Amino acid sequence: MVDPATLTYEAVIGLEIHCQLNTATKIFSGSSTQFGAPPNTNIDPVCLGLPGTLPVLNEKVLAYAVKAGLALNCQIAPYSKFDRKQYFYPDLPKNYQISQYDLPIAQHGFLEIELIDDAGTVRRKNIGITRLHMEEDAGKLVHAGSDRLAGSTYSLVDLNRAGVPLVEIVSEPDLRSGQEAAEYAQELRRILRYLGVCDGNMQEGSLRCDVNISVRPVGATTFGTKVEIKNMNSFNAIQRAIDYEIERQVTAIKAGEPIIQETRLWDEATQRTLTMRVKEGSSDYRYFPEPDLGPIEVSTEQLAAWRKELPELPAQKRRRYESEWSLPPQDARVLTDERVVAEYFEATVAAGAPPKQAANWIMGDITAYLKEQKLSIEALPLTPAGLAELIDLIESGTISSKIAKDLLPELLANGGSAKALVAQKGVSQISDVATLEAMIDEVLAAHPNELAQYRAGKTKLQGFFVGQMMKKTGGRADPKLTNQLLVAKLNAEA
Repeated sequence: MVDPATLTYEAVIGLEIHCQLNTATKIFSGSSTQFGAPPNTNIDPVCLGLPGTLPVLNEKVLAYAVKAGLALNCQIAPYSKFDRKQYFYPDLPKNYQISQYDLPIAQHGFLEIELIDDAGTVRRKNIGITRLHMEEDAGKLVHAGSDRLAGSTYSLVDLNRAGVPLVEIVSEPDLRSGQEAAEYAQELRRILRYLGVCDGNMQEGSLRCDVNISVRPVGATTFGTKVEIKNMNSFNAIQRAIDYEIERQVTAIKAGEPIIQETRLWDEATQRTLTMRVKEGSSDYRYFPEPDLGPIEVSTEQLAAWRKELPELPAQKRRRYESEWSLPPQDARVLTDERVVAEYFEATVAAGAPPKQAANWIMGDITAYLKEQKLSIEALPLTPAGLAELIDLIESGTISSKIAKDLLPELLANGGSAKALVAQKGVSQISDVATLEAMIDEVLAAHPNELAQYRAGKTKLQGFFVGQMMKKTGGRADPKLTNQLLVAKLNAEA
């Protein structure tokens, strides 16, 4: 018999992600989905499950679910239905949840993840999507005296979330590390945000992730005992929780200890997973078709119309930036993380800016300014055409990069024309050879001791003279030309 302590193990990981759809009203009623409203104000007889009420499907929920399925390369079901998932919990007034069971709206898809190592090497991998289905959210319990039911003195229920529209996206167990899982979740969020169907705000619960994880010897085909992890509110937490759980399970197996099928919570304070509840087996929710909702039929024409509305997605943009504009993978990744940033970048290039220079300004100074001011790039007074104009002034030699950086804060705050600002401030670059040579002569004459030391072999003083020239010209001297002329004069015979 093989000793478990001598084997090498791998993780088998699948994710279940609940995404709140960006609709103004709930999935089966007209109550608002607004986050942060006072408890129990966004409610109505339908989401409260009062007798005699009937659900009516929000048309936009179906459109958003289908678009998400298309973007995830899923097969869209021409015929699907809703089901009742039976279970009792205080935040579920009807004692059942309307969901989809055996005929979901979308299934058999995939999502491509992209991993870049420290050397800039790109590794791409397709992660299978088992299914995507629509369902309603439950309410929220607030436990007094504890953050969970155990130890609390009483609980309050807020039903504002009851009936909020969700899609649940279930992956195949194709993930093998915390890094892969975190990247999968991030890429899924990017796609949904590009589509405009979900804001992906994990702090507000718009995107919630559960991890199913087991370990097995490398080369084995059967799965180990599955453990579920909940309570992760960031992508970093997903990666850390999985990495911790992999190590915990491998250590236990090598020590001869059994892995128990259970649900665990990620504790951010202690950076470890803790037992929440032990599962004896899979729950029987006694699904049956929802009698109050008719079947969903998506026509070929409607499907084609929704497909046409899909934007260019992040992975497509990354590949295009790399092939069409020769951008490094890391640049392409940063620029495409948010759709609005990608659109700003593309508009800057369309206005005539070289792609790499536009990328550098957007990823560097502009991103830093946006973070400092807590602004979105959509609200930036500096337009893409304005940024392209500033870059053109550098490329043409009218101003130096240093002058551009000095002008940028005013342009970012007020917008306007970079050319007009250069003319107003009189800061165009000095590129006339005769003018620069005369200034260099004045600098050398003013520093005879440093000149003698340079010519005696202390060549590091070249930087000193460059600095003096920049000081004399207020940073307006053409750096490249100034260096060429300065070196020639420094090395000339006395």
